[in-house]
Amino acid sequence: MTDDARVPLATLRRIAVAGGIGTVIEYYDFFIFATAAALVFPKVFFPALGSAAGTTAAFATLGVAFVARPVGSVLFGHFGDRLGRKRTLVATLLTMGLATAAVGLMPTASRIGMIAPILVVALRFLQGLAVGGEWAGATLMAAENAPVARRGFWSVFGSFGGSVGLVLASCTFLVTGATMSEQAFDEVGWRIPFLSSLLLVGIGLVVRLRIEETAVFTEEAARRGTAPVPLAEAIRRQPREVLFACGLLVMVFAFYYIAVSYFLTYGTSHLRLSRTTVLALSLVPATMFGVSMAASAWLSDRIGRKRIIVAANLIAVPWALVLFPVVEAGGVITYCVCATVTVAIAGIAYGPIGAFLPELFATRYRYTASGATYNAAGILGAAIPPVIAAPIMDSYGSLAFGGFLAVLCLISLVSILALPDNRHVRMDGGASATESDSGTVTAV
Repeated sequence: MTDDARVPLATLRRIAVAGGIGTVIEYYDFFIFATAAALVFPKVFFPALGSAAGTTAAFATLGVAFVARPVGSVLFGHFGDRLGRKRTLVATLLTMGLATAAVGLMPTASRIGMIAPILVVALRFLQGLAVGGEWAGATLMAAENAPVARRGFWSVFGSFGGSVGLVLASCTFLVTGATMSEQAFDEVGWRIPFLSSLLLVGIGLVVRLRIEETAVFTEEAARRGTAPVPLAEAIRRQPREVLFACGLLVMVFAFYYIAVSYFLTYGTSHLRLSRTTVLALSLVPATMFGVSMAASAWLSDRIGRKRIIVAANLIAVPWALVLFPVVEAGGVITYCVCATVTVAIAGIAYGPIGAFLPELFATRYRYTASGATYNAAGILGAAIPPVIAAPIMDSYGSLAFGGFLAVLCLISLVSILALPDNRHVRMDGGASATESDSGTVTAV
């Protein structure tokens, strides 16, 4: 089956649900760790370091996953390009679910000392491996089945799961924290969201086991075989696309994780807002992220993906400079508005990415190349900013940190300007998309 053959609407819906529910579960698991790192982990795993250093250490633990994500994208991408998308997605789901449940069972530092944070780091690394292989596979299942004219719309469901996962994570912590004393929450309550993920994983497995492998992959494997080393082949055949795709999502990662993770700590420690307040307010930007992402994905099928991503990055540069000075000057409403605008900008740029990245690369290494470049941006955009935000603002002020964020936005802007908009190419490498002698994918 090729891009020209019509996939039944019922099949597309089933694929969208399978991709979406899987990423909901994986990002729920991923975000409950981020929430716990902001609210609980400094006290339960790093108490000897004190408040400021403990918070920095907790966010460094959070950042371990973003170092693991490119490794996971190469590892799972390798199997996804050689064995198929479906089996690989089942593996990522199981890895994430078991690692997350293990965090919920972890003894605290007061019981087993330094072994506790070491084990948490190891489990966070496993989470990073899993989510590193998740996004590319979930979006490819949709992108390789969707009709060309609506590829942006159908490909967003894998990304949309991240927004829903964040809402679920925030709601779980909000309900747990609101129904328990602070002491009970710190001792037991924070574990409930982690252990609850086992139920979600079971649901996700049932759904994913019912979908079929993409025809684009099976036909390519039958016709030309699979790439022995997909990453090496991607770098050799499309070095320019690989290079600039690595910078494409730096702004999205930076804006998103500053708004949904660091803002929790900033709101409680700097603005003196209650934990319940910041968790409740986090639902607003989480919802806006999904709305802005869905709208831009739909629009990208009509006006082009590149135009939308360029526009979002142009807006992001000045917003990065004024974000924290504005937050510091305002109260609760300003805090919520700033977080919401920040994730809305990220969502606008992120919406078309589910189709844009797969469209850049050939089928033989599409899973690996899409996942590796996507997650490479996470190291610079997501792992570093939350860790260095507090030290930079304490030493040099919020404007200095805004300047750092603006530089990250410029990296993404340059990257998108250097890449083509391939929304009209076919995913099967047939008459609408072929590899030239140099290996690049071109529309014909």
